[in-house]
Amino acid sequence: MKPVMTLLAAAAAVSLAAPTHAADATAAEALAKASGCFACHTVDKKLVGPSYREIANRYRQDKGAAARLAQKVKSGGKGVWGDIPMPPNGHVKDADIQSIVRWVLSLK
Repeated sequence: MKPVMTLLAAAAAVSLAAPTHAADATAAEALAKASGCFACHTVDKKLVGPSYREIANRYRQDKGAAARLAQKVKSGGKGVWGDIPMPPNGHVKDADIQSIVRWVLSLK
Protein backbone atom coordinates (compact mmCIF):
# COMPACT_ATOMS: atom_id res chain seq x y z
CA MET A 1 0.00 0.00 0.00
CA LYS A 2 2.80 2.42 0.86
CA PRO A 3 4.44 2.18 -2.63
CA VAL A 4 1.07 2.95 -4.22
CA MET A 5 0.63 6.06 -2.07
CA THR A 6 4.16 7.20 -2.89
CA LEU A 7 3.47 6.73 -6.60
CA LEU A 8 0.20 8.65 -6.37
CA ALA A 9 1.87 11.48 -4.46
CA ALA A 10 4.64 11.70 -7.07
CA ALA A 11 2.10 11.71 -9.91
CA ALA A 12 0.15 14.49 -8.22
CA ALA A 13 3.29 16.56 -7.76
CA VAL A 14 4.20 16.19 -11.42
CA SER A 15 0.72 17.09 -12.59
CA LEU A 16 0.72 20.19 -10.38
CA ALA A 17 4.15 21.25 -11.64
CA ALA A 18 3.24 20.98 -15.33
CA PRO A 19 0.98 24.07 -15.49
CA THR A 20 3.64 26.14 -13.73
CA HIS A 21 6.21 25.10 -16.31
CA ALA A 22 3.79 25.93 -19.12
CA ALA A 23 3.01 29.27 -17.49
CA ASP A 24 6.74 29.99 -17.11
CA ALA A 25 7.30 29.11 -20.78
CA THR A 26 4.44 31.34 -21.89
CA ALA A 27 5.75 34.20 -19.75
CA ALA A 28 9.30 33.77 -21.08
CA GLU A 29 8.06 33.72 -24.68
CA ALA A 30 6.08 36.90 -23.98
CA LEU A 31 9.24 38.48 -22.53
CA ALA A 32 11.15 37.56 -25.70
CA LYS A 33 8.45 39.17 -27.84
CA ALA A 34 8.28 42.29 -25.67
CA SER A 35 12.08 42.61 -25.65
CA GLY A 36 12.32 42.59 -29.43
CA CYS A 37 13.92 39.15 -29.77
CA PHE A 38 11.34 38.06 -32.36
CA ALA A 39 12.55 40.79 -34.71
CA CYS A 40 15.51 38.50 -35.55
CA HIS A 41 14.49 35.04 -34.26
CA THR A 42 11.52 32.70 -34.54
CA VAL A 43 10.83 29.47 -32.72
CA ASP A 44 11.00 27.16 -35.74
CA LYS A 45 12.93 28.74 -38.60
CA LYS A 46 15.92 30.93 -39.28
CA LEU A 47 15.08 34.59 -39.74
CA VAL A 48 17.99 37.02 -39.32
CA GLY A 49 19.43 34.82 -36.59
CA PRO A 50 18.99 31.12 -35.90
CA SER A 51 15.68 29.70 -34.73
CA TYR A 52 15.27 29.12 -31.04
CA ARG A 53 15.02 25.37 -31.68
CA GLU A 54 18.38 25.44 -33.51
CA ILE A 55 19.92 27.18 -30.52
CA ALA A 56 18.39 24.67 -28.11
CA ASN A 57 19.64 21.74 -30.20
CA ARG A 58 23.17 23.12 -30.45
CA TYR A 59 23.52 23.70 -26.72
CA ARG A 60 21.35 20.87 -25.34
CA GLN A 61 24.27 18.92 -23.83
CA ASP A 62 26.25 21.99 -22.74
CA LYS A 63 25.82 22.49 -18.98
CA GLY A 64 27.33 26.00 -19.04
CA ALA A 65 25.33 27.21 -22.02
CA ALA A 66 22.69 29.16 -20.09
CA ALA A 67 25.19 31.52 -18.46
CA ARG A 68 27.19 32.02 -21.67
CA LEU A 69 24.08 32.62 -23.77
CA ALA A 70 22.68 35.09 -21.24
CA GLN A 71 25.94 37.04 -21.45
CA LYS A 72 25.85 36.85 -25.26
CA VAL A 73 22.30 38.20 -25.33
CA LYS A 74 23.28 41.04 -23.01
CA SER A 75 26.55 41.98 -24.77
CA GLY A 76 25.83 40.93 -28.35
CA GLY A 77 28.16 38.93 -30.52
CA LYS A 78 29.21 37.76 -33.95
CA GLY A 79 30.55 34.71 -35.69
CA VAL A 80 28.90 31.80 -33.90
CA TRP A 81 25.96 31.57 -36.33
CA GLY A 82 27.41 33.47 -39.27
CA ASP A 83 28.54 36.96 -40.16
CA ILE A 84 25.46 38.89 -39.09
CA PRO A 85 26.11 40.29 -35.61
CA MET A 86 23.60 40.12 -32.78
CA PRO A 87 23.32 43.56 -31.23
CA PRO A 88 23.67 43.99 -27.47
CA ASN A 89 20.45 43.95 -25.50
CA GLY A 90 21.43 46.08 -22.52
CA HIS A 91 17.85 47.37 -22.24
CA VAL A 92 16.62 43.92 -21.13
CA LYS A 93 16.79 43.10 -17.40
CA ASP A 94 19.22 40.32 -16.47
CA ALA A 95 16.44 38.28 -14.85
CA ASP A 96 14.37 38.54 -18.02
CA ILE A 97 17.32 37.46 -20.17
CA GLN A 98 17.85 34.45 -17.92
CA SER A 99 14.16 33.50 -18.21
CA ILE A 100 14.27 33.82 -21.99
CA VAL A 101 17.45 31.75 -22.25
CA ARG A 102 16.01 29.01 -20.03
CA TRP A 103 12.90 28.93 -22.21
CA VAL A 104 14.93 28.76 -25.42
CA LEU A 105 17.09 25.94 -24.06
CA SER A 106 13.98 24.01 -23.00
CA LEU A 107 12.60 23.83 -26.54
CA LYS A 108 12.58 20.44 -28.24
